[in-house]
Amino acid sequence: MRIEHWPQQLQAAVPVLERINQAGFEVYFVGGCVRDTLLQRPLHDVDLATSAYPQEIKQIFPQTIDTGIEHGTVTVIYQKKAYEITTFRTESGYQDYRRPDKVEFVRSLKEDLKRRDFTINALAMNAQGEIIDLFAGMADLQQRQIRAVGVAADRFHEDALRMLRAVRFQAQLNFTIEKQTLAGIKTNAALLSHIATERIREEFIKLMEGCNRQAGLISLYQTQLYRFCPGLATYDFPKILQFAAGQITDEATVWSFLAYLGQLKRAQVRPFLRQWKVANNNIKLAQAAIELLKNYQESNWQLYIAGQAATAIAAQVLRLTCQQELAEQLIEQYQDLPLKSPQQLAINGQQIMQVLNLSPGPQIGQYLKQIQQAIVAGQLVNDYPTIVNYLKNNNLSDR
Repeated sequence: MRIEHWPQQLQAAVPVLERINQAGFEVYFVGGCVRDTLLQRPLHDVDLATSAYPQEIKQIFPQTIDTGIEHGTVTVIYQKKAYEITTFRTESGYQDYRRPDKVEFVRSLKEDLKRRDFTINALAMNAQGEIIDLFAGMADLQQRQIRAVGVAADRFHEDALRMLRAVRFQAQLNFTIEKQTLAGIKTNAALLSHIATERIREEFIKLMEGCNRQAGLISLYQTQLYRFCPGLATYDFPKILQFAAGQITDEATVWSFLAYLGQLKRAQVRPFLRQWKVANNNIKLAQAAIELLKNYQESNWQLYIAGQAATAIAAQVLRLTCQQELAEQLIEQYQDLPLKSPQQLAINGQQIMQVLNLSPGPQIGQYLKQIQQAIVAGQLVNDYPTIVNYLKNNNLSDR
């Protein structure tokens, strides 16, 4: 099979392949960029594999970076673009179930492709657009299934993260997992405990953002993989399966959704997400969204302190849990706030000090907060003269 219509990212890389070919070596597009080209999906990375050894690539191109030269990867800078080029290799001795103990460079494309995870990722394409399919990956693409290259258990013992990747691809591509591959995941699920939390988190987020999240989550549950994800072994996992419709587009919504379904209190959100090693900004957004979902009907102040981002996340969680009407009410309530952020306030701390002849100190922050509360509650108009009059006629510090 020959590809006729190329994505721009691949077209731009063709001169790189041609230069390697002209030097007497084989070189191919490999992995996800070939798969996604065939599926007409957007490309994320352009990976190249070659029979040339790293030092030979460095002789062909004047500008290179030793990205992972011990594993055969050199980054070539060509026309201000970076391309990772990896020598064909074999791997052995995966004592940590993630990284090989030994890497050996080879000249054979087949030897390189047979170490890859799934047949749909073991496709290669040359500079002329010809597809090299040594493991029936094209048939699996047509059947929309995920199948391990060779024996599934062998692939998962080499890299246990591949089990979670299979489930993630299922959710992202809306594929099924081939029967023997699924059985291999179920048998070897406990190997996931050897994988770094950061890698598990990355795959889990992609799964949750997939177009068929439900299928991926069902496989995660049925294979018991979920038990080896941070904090999920004791989580009421079937609850997630009840609300698998609706697209998730950002990480903070993923965590807010899980915390909401798990009925976590604000104080419980941080410990739960720290298990996943979630970044602080996403923890804070999730905490604010959960607090808002519990208290927003009590007063507009809860909406105000949550802010626009957390409010949008809270509304999305309501939509994901089939509370569309409440979600729209929440957004409408936020939009009706007379003040949405401290930056919109018609007076600042310096001006308060001048008006009341005060020195810098914590009292200024108290005045600012009390003014904001009064405006959000509809008791004060956000107008400089009005606020000044309010300050002069009210002893706010005693309130």
